[in-house]
Amino acid sequence: MLNRRHIRVKVMQTLYSYKGSESDDFSKDQKFLLFSISNMYNLYLLLISLLLEVRKRAEKDLLKKQQKHLATAEDRDPNRKFINNQLLQLLSNNLELKHQLESHKINNWELDNEYVDVIFKAVRSSELYKDYMQTRVSDFKEDKQFVIDMFKEIIAPNDKLYEYIEDKNLTWLDDLPTVNTTILKLLRKAKANSDPSHFVPKLYKEDEDKQFAIDLFKKTLLNRSALNKEIDKKTKNWDADRIADVDYTLLQMAICELQKFSSIPVKVTINEYLEIAKEYSTPKSSIFINGILDKLVKEYNDSGALNKIGRGLL
Repeated sequence: MLNRRHIRVKVMQTLYSYKGSESDDFSKDQKFLLFSISNMYNLYLLLISLLLEVRKRAEKDLLKKQQKHLATAEDRDPNRKFINNQLLQLLSNNLELKHQLESHKINNWELDNEYVDVIFKAVRSSELYKDYMQTRVSDFKEDKQFVIDMFKEIIAPNDKLYEYIEDKNLTWLDDLPTVNTTILKLLRKAKANSDPSHFVPKLYKEDEDKQFAIDLFKKTLLNRSALNKEIDKKTKNWDADRIADVDYTLLQMAICELQKFSSIPVKVTINEYLEIAKEYSTPKSSIFINGILDKLVKEYNDSGALNKIGRGLL
């Protein structure tokens, strides 16, 4: 679920907020880094559980109509297509997912059920829902496509939901695009006989990704003085106050990767930090960072200081 770029962003944010020196104890900051990363999984569970709660809300709505004193024929025999949606039922019956929701104590929608109502009303009033409910039966393919479109067009872009997520955890806003993308990928790949583990993805794609986060944080922090000297040599004509703090942090991390991570290709390192700069810093930051890194890579190549292992790493 978590990609290396998002790991780099998390490391950048932790380094940016770190106020100590490279000789101070930073165990609490490292612990916060890992917590910030793992908390992304809670956001995934929160959003996937919202699909379940919207289905429950629809079922509750139909039951209420059936119990009306003057129930209409439609109330007594409602269209249950949405409630019987095969993909939503697959999620509802997933015991592994249920266990994860319980163990991570994801009970937000019980406490804040007004947001479930907001989403349910948005779904029910949409043309997407009206078109879907034109018939009473459907196959798994149609049900799946409806859930995908519902999440993509109604749930993910909902402003009220966005505000709720921001209010609950500010770091979740950076995680939201990755989590939404993950959910859509899982929905698209879902099959009628999908294994329960399909909707319980690993937080780290590879086992070494967690160690990469720790190593990048520690090595950048422990070598800050040397990394700053490398930056200063290439920015002599720059007023230090003109260099954005985020840019300085990104340069420290990028140079650390070039020097200390022999298995990561140079192009990957440069491209990753340029993309992060475009998203998190000033409009001209990526050009500035690219210029500095390009000069350093040429110097390291000429001096033989760039020790990369494996083919195609330069």
